[in-house]
Amino acid sequence: MPELPEVEAARRAIEEHCVGKRISGCTVADDPKVIDGVSASQFESALVGKTIVAACRKGKNLWLRLDSPPFPTFQFGMAGAIYIKGVAVTKYKRSAVSSTEEWPSKYSKVFVELDDGLEFSFTDKRRFARVRLLEDPETVPPISELGPDALFDPMQVNEFMESLSKKKIAIKVLLLDQGYISGIGNWLADEVLYQARIHPLQVAASLSKESCESLHQCIKEVIQYAVEVDADSGRFPVEWLFHFRWGKKSGKVNGKKIEFITVGGRTTAYVPELQKLTGTQSGDMAPSKSRKARKAGQDKKDSDSEEETDDKPKSKKSTNASKGSKKRQVKSSSSDDDEDLQGAAAGASKKQVKVAKKSSNKGAKSNETNMQQRTRSRK
Repeated sequence: MPELPEVEAARRAIEEHCVGKRISGCTVADDPKVIDGVSASQFESALVGKTIVAACRKGKNLWLRLDSPPFPTFQFGMAGAIYIKGVAVTKYKRSAVSSTEEWPSKYSKVFVELDDGLEFSFTDKRRFARVRLLEDPETVPPISELGPDALFDPMQVNEFMESLSKKKIAIKVLLLDQGYISGIGNWLADEVLYQARIHPLQVAASLSKESCESLHQCIKEVIQYAVEVDADSGRFPVEWLFHFRWGKKSGKVNGKKIEFITVGGRTTAYVPELQKLTGTQSGDMAPSKSRKARKAGQDKKDSDSEEETDDKPKSKKSTNASKGSKKRQVKSSSSDDDEDLQGAAAGASKKQVKVAKKSSNKGAKSNETNMQQRTRSRK
């Protein structure tokens, strides 16, 4: 769920409240799925005693520059979030962790104490985030593979138009490709296409000069506005599609009917009356569900399909492979528990899968309990 505005809000909060302070304590969860390539104890040792000199971001990735390497990096995935005790960072749509829960949260993956008593935590309830220790984050994947940041390094309009003219894929698929532009996720892509009056399946190369210019302007305006209000969705303009794309409203925005299709494996909201498809459409689409089915299951589908697939740059091969792929559509509507167990439970009976899920949940709960105990003992 977190996209450029949410991650930028977290970066700004750390920059304002934590930069220049020394790390006096650190507790890292024993969760190798999230804490990637380093043990919890190694991670803790690498941070304690260091001073935070900068908070950096590219796309949906955040990292802290310390007074000496290695540096902690955070790839937010589906539900990653930064919390600073006593500081309002941002309000995520359907945030996975409530600010009223215990501190630090049982879903905390990295908990940091600063020398002035301030504390902050990186949490991830759904365990799709990735936290790493890197010597130079900008020179290695995933950050080195990202395209220009949509806020910090936007394309000039002429460059944007020329690049679109060479892309023979659906415009939404292209916007989600982090190797093309980094930071735009599912809700942002839907919003800018709605405001630019462009159908999500329109082939990028077929866009008119006017449509290219409109899209370029909408990307700039939507992102800048969302960042200015610290990604607080309650402060987004009331006419934005954002407020009506989650399956809880009447299915209309500004009196116009919203339809839902699947593009590039992602649930996509658009307004057919305003977003007309012209010329040859991309084949990367799944039929929309009936209104009854959508009302019953849209919230769960949106939640489950907000995978980190758009967090990674896509090669031409992977982009082409997504077109018309039923396997991708099935995968994107799976729950995160099923994702975790796909390899181990392939071909198993339903009873075996249930046993595996129960074991997985028990292990995750144990990790959360250990995290809280270690934090308390450290204090």
